[in-house]
Amino acid sequence: MIRPRGLRQVWGRLHVTARDLPFAVLLCVLAFVPSLRGSGTDIGAVAEQPYDVLAVVAIGLQALSLALRRLWPAVCLTLVAAGFVLDQLHGYHTVASTALPLALLSAGAHLERYRRTTVAVGSLAYALFVAELVRRGTGEPPAEFVSFYVAMCLLWGGGAWLRSTRIAEAERRHQVAEQTRAAERARIARELHDVVTHHVTAMVVQAEAARYLTAAPERLDEALTAVTDTGRRAVADLRHLLDLLNPDHGEGSRTPPVGRLLTLVEQTRRAGQPVEFTETGTPAASTGSADLVAYRVVQEALTNALKYAHGRATSVLVRHGERDITVEVGTDGPGTGPVTSPGGSGRGLAGLRERVDVLGGEFEAGPRPGGGFAVRARIPAGSRP
Repeated sequence: MIRPRGLRQVWGRLHVTARDLPFAVLLCVLAFVPSLRGSGTDIGAVAEQPYDVLAVVAIGLQALSLALRRLWPAVCLTLVAAGFVLDQLHGYHTVASTALPLALLSAGAHLERYRRTTVAVGSLAYALFVAELVRRGTGEPPAEFVSFYVAMCLLWGGGAWLRSTRIAEAERRHQVAEQTRAAERARIARELHDVVTHHVTAMVVQAEAARYLTAAPERLDEALTAVTDTGRRAVADLRHLLDLLNPDHGEGSRTPPVGRLLTLVEQTRRAGQPVEFTETGTPAASTGSADLVAYRVVQEALTNALKYAHGRATSVLVRHGERDITVEVGTDGPGTGPVTSPGGSGRGLAGLRERVDVLGGEFEAGPRPGGGFAVRARIPAGSRP
């Protein structure tokens, strides 16, 4: 048994002409119902005539052409108008004549090109139609012709309003999609900045330090091993980041595995930076993206410590509360070591501030009163990106 939702899905997959055809056929059938004969539109007061071959043609042109009202609105309007003229000039007044308002409304809503030309040609055709009725001397007052024309104009205007509304909604959805894509690109750029900057900085520091260890092969081998390990971790992190672009990748994959903070600290220590690491409290059952942001705060702060305070004592404090995660990273002051590293662009701290603000947290970064630099962040747990 097909459920209503399944029927709607099947109906929505049909071609637009197939969806419009049932009503067109229904209107055509109703036009041949004996009790409904002569109950259609009557403009011109032409005496009613019995159905003949032309009546069948008029009914077909008016009713069946509605199947094309969205696919080819101009063709539909032309055929319906031709059938309407036959209907009125011969006095059939069939129910199918109600197709003209529908054709006008659809043309106003779906016609994309030559809209002004269509209005001009339609108005001229109506003037010729009225002139023929007047020539036949039907006695219809001019006010009836004017009011009918005004009604047809209102129907066209209604269709034009529907079209403008549809275009505005499509534009709004397009803007939302563009904003979403821009936000996603910005998020990926921040992730790439955090991953690449930290690991590359650590590798540069380790490689520069290895220059001074040529006289100690054991320490040189250890330094080169650290560079290799850092490169492998960089590749692993980049793979993890690229996995996030896969729509089938789970939400939980965005949070770094347990123990990654300690690994990050150990990596920084191997690059020659003395780091004191303290982690207190128990992580909340559901932290949303808070764990990831906390990890990025520590990562960026340690990267800056390697760049601008190499060799200086650095402290990392991470406190897990019931409702938030607090991160504090501080260095004692600028380093004096010979290591050179890539200069900063300022994007790291600005990106962190934006991330924390999005989650409703607090972020501070600046010089310490007694010297050095400190980064502090409070990140609400259970937040979503």
